[in-house]
Amino acid sequence: MKRIAALLLIVSLGFSQFAKADEGMWLLPLINKLNINKMHEMGLKLSAEEIYSINNSSMKDAIVIFGRGCTGEIISDQGLILTNHHCGYGSIQSLSSVEHNYLEDGFWAKKPEEELPAPGLTVTFMKSMEDVTENINSALNEKMTEEERAEKIREITKELTTKASEDGRYNAIVEDYFEGNQFFLIVYEKFEDVRFVGAPPSSIGKFGHDTDNWMWPRHTGDFSMFRVYCGPDGKPAKYSKDNKPYQPAHHLPVSVKGVKKEDFAMTVGFPGSTNRYLTSWGIVERMEIINHSRIKPRGIKQEIWNADMSADEKVRIQYASKYAGSSNYWKNSIGMNRGLNNLNVVAKKEALEADFEKWVNASADRKAKYGEVLPNLKKAYADRADDMMATYFLRECALSGTEVITFSLVARDLEKALEEENQEAITTALEYMKKAGERFYKDYNPATDNKVMAAMLKLYFDDIAKQYHPGFYETIHKKFKGNFAKFADNVFAKSIFTDEARYNEFVADPSLKSLQKDLVFQAGLSTYDTYKELYGKTKESTQAINKNNRLFLAGLMQMQSDKVFYPDANFTMRLSYGSVGDYEPKDGVVYKHFTTIEGIMEKEDPNNYEFLVPAKLKELYKNKDYGQYANADGTMPVCFTTNNDITGGNSGSPVINANGELFGLAFDGNWEAMSGDIAFETELQKCINVDIRYVLFIIDKYAGATNLIDEMTLVK
Repeated sequence: MKRIAALLLIVSLGFSQFAKADEGMWLLPLINKLNINKMHEMGLKLSAEEIYSINNSSMKDAIVIFGRGCTGEIISDQGLILTNHHCGYGSIQSLSSVEHNYLEDGFWAKKPEEELPAPGLTVTFMKSMEDVTENINSALNEKMTEEERAEKIREITKELTTKASEDGRYNAIVEDYFEGNQFFLIVYEKFEDVRFVGAPPSSIGKFGHDTDNWMWPRHTGDFSMFRVYCGPDGKPAKYSKDNKPYQPAHHLPVSVKGVKKEDFAMTVGFPGSTNRYLTSWGIVERMEIINHSRIKPRGIKQEIWNADMSADEKVRIQYASKYAGSSNYWKNSIGMNRGLNNLNVVAKKEALEADFEKWVNASADRKAKYGEVLPNLKKAYADRADDMMATYFLRECALSGTEVITFSLVARDLEKALEEENQEAITTALEYMKKAGERFYKDYNPATDNKVMAAMLKLYFDDIAKQYHPGFYETIHKKFKGNFAKFADNVFAKSIFTDEARYNEFVADPSLKSLQKDLVFQAGLSTYDTYKELYGKTKESTQAINKNNRLFLAGLMQMQSDKVFYPDANFTMRLSYGSVGDYEPKDGVVYKHFTTIEGIMEKEDPNNYEFLVPAKLKELYKNKDYGQYANADGTMPVCFTTNNDITGGNSGSPVINANGELFGLAFDGNWEAMSGDIAFETELQKCINVDIRYVLFIIDKYAGATNLIDEMTLVK
């Protein structure tokens, strides 16, 4: 890469042998410069070129963005994808019905024609990353406003991405790193024909459910399998029976050699978001506003969902994926606040900021450049605090809380078209609404959303100041005397949007008057208007925070010039490295680095759906019928822990041994280190992985899908 050293342009960085091997999500083009020596010391046998190359086949060619928020890996020369069960969960749920409940029963395609198309699911390969910091920074100057700076970046970005996309064949983007101090041009290739190949039942793939989520010891077979297809020319194509399995440039060999303590472990994937360079004020905002606004509303909503899911099988299928998505970061937010308090992170950040202030004041030049950075950050966070609380509560209580309020906004284009009496626009809007309705009502239970609406709208009223209430709250007070349950009952009895039959009748014969007097549509419009207003009110403060965070990090990297910095995660491909190992969560307690099938049987509870064990699995356990996948002592491994640095988005990432072979599948972090997105916990942070031998055992001995085993490259 021509400008691979641009990481060093902004500040002077020296490689430190004392950098923690288990901390950092590293950019693949830079590992030869920053990490490879340390990785070799830890046991890695591969070269940097074998991990990342733009001219030759390399490991990065086997790693994909799975869907919109997970990682997957190619494990055969026929495009077979392995990812987590919880990553495939939405697609599996969408393909399920009461008659064919693939979530509960599992699914296995024993031959190609049995593989199920997964509409809307994509996988994306990263083709290349190029440092373009010089291209962009050379056109910027300190006199620019934030708007001018952003506009210039957009202008250059458009030039770079247009050229790199090769007339639309590729998706090219420019991502910024280190708070906008560094930029990479990244080229992707997206495939739209992805088919469901196999998954165990949720009693295996989600064993432990929410109780065990983020916890160790773990006994979850968290995996699912898909296949990527391409056109006859090998290029991406929409679904067609004529498409063929994609033949990747590289696929990962699969090791059945087992896991030992201190084994080298490497993950490659797409971690979503970390904020490890936040200032103390940013951390307080995260804990007291963002996390709080997730914890309280989601806790109430999930209780309602859970009660209805427990009472009705159809509702359980409809809401399974929604509940899992909501619960995941609800529990994460609880754990993060707990971890940040336990680690006293705010005080540590305040101490760092005091050191930064002393360093700045020791030089007239530094004082001129960085002297106002910390005061500006403190003021900007304070200025937007109340608006941010309202914004996040509105999002949780209405926009993503009450399903039908957001859904009603599908009619905005229709309203405009009806007002203008534009027949062509009316036809287009109605076609869009018809398709949107088919998707929405498949997984929607009005009675459940009725309860959620009443609870969420009241919570927003109780916790957020009146000045932030959307306009439709006046209707609730005037017409329904502030009774949110009566408002919700009325809405669900009469609204166009709360009943599929009424919705379809309206789409067949739309009326502007009916639409505009619909209470749900009124609620949707006024909620959206309030949300936009709040966004506008925080814009100035947000720009100040972005600018001063950029300056703070540039100054911090200069102040700590003996430290190697890695950029925060932003859902671009990263590598982390560490080793297999135990940990001690508290005094007198040691957690072993592995679990076995014994633990599944110990946790079994036939009266609790979270801990059901399939009869077939119990039979295999009873007969010790583990095939070639057992440990030398005859035990059947399930999960193991490493100290790799991961976060959300890394779900489904391969855990790769020193020889470049797949030996595990990352799926979770541990409860004791939920602070990790903000502050890495060097002693406690763990990556929880399903042992690839348990995956193979389930595919082979439990499911009998030996066709899938046969197409893998097993290394014994």
